[in-house]
Amino acid sequence: MTDEVGVITGDLTVVTTLQPDGRAAVAVQYTDADEWYTLTGSPTPLPHPDGLRQVHDTVLDAIKAGGGAEVPT
Repeated sequence: MTDEVGVITGDLTVVTTLQPDGRAAVAVQYTDADEWYTLTGSPTPLPHPDGLRQVHDTVLDAIKAGGGAEVPT
């Protein structure tokens, strides 16, 4: 589920980045496309200071499961 266009499906690329305020931002795109979309719920607080990988992995699992995945809070 994205803020800009709603649900997208297919071959996706997911990027999770650390923001200056310490939160994790998650963006998705159709693989090899130019446009990036904000995954709904992004940015989100990190579960702990080193939790960027944990957020990314949790998001990937949710996307793979389908059903309009959002960033966990």
